[in-house]
Amino acid sequence: MITYNDIYEAARKERYSKQLQKLTERFIIDFSNYLKEKKDVASKEDDLFSEVIIKTKKQLENAVTLFKELMLRRRKKILDLILIAAETGISKQDFENMLKFEKEFFDNLMKCIDTSDKRLNESLNGKKIENNKNELVCFLEDVEEFVDLEGEKMGPYEKGQIANLPKEIINILVDGKKVERID
Repeated sequence: MITYNDIYEAARKERYSKQLQKLTERFIIDFSNYLKEKKDVASKEDDLFSEVIIKTKKQLENAVTLFKELMLRRRKKILDLILIAAETGISKQDFENMLKFEKEFFDNLMKCIDTSDKRLNESLNGKKIENNKNELVCFLEDVEEFVDLEGEKMGPYEKGQIANLPKEIINILVDGKKVERID
């Protein structure tokens, strides 16, 4: 169980350090439990002007503010680490101080940057970027009318007919040996 002071200390350490600070694996769960407990106390209607209830409500507001600040600072530090990793190739700095969802965030953004860099390099080297969602196919057999992924009717198509279809539909038709791709 964490206290208001634990939340305050975590936010303070994150604010004044350049490195990502270590949090316990249960920090988010403990914070969630802290919020529930404080909300329960703050929602008691025995005495609306009780000092304890007023203090608890203020502490709850402050804890939420501190938590948001903490998460924002951590996210900014992770984004900085991603930029450094993209430039240097070293991607595990402060990795051990990340929470599980932060590691996933880091990995997903690194994959996006890698993909973006590959596309940039391809463009710089004169390779054509494929944005075409359709391909040409030749029907190997008659295919009756069907509905595409957006609910639009397609077909019917006859054996030997050539059509420009969405790749998702083509994959289904190729698997069923109904069409073959035309290069």
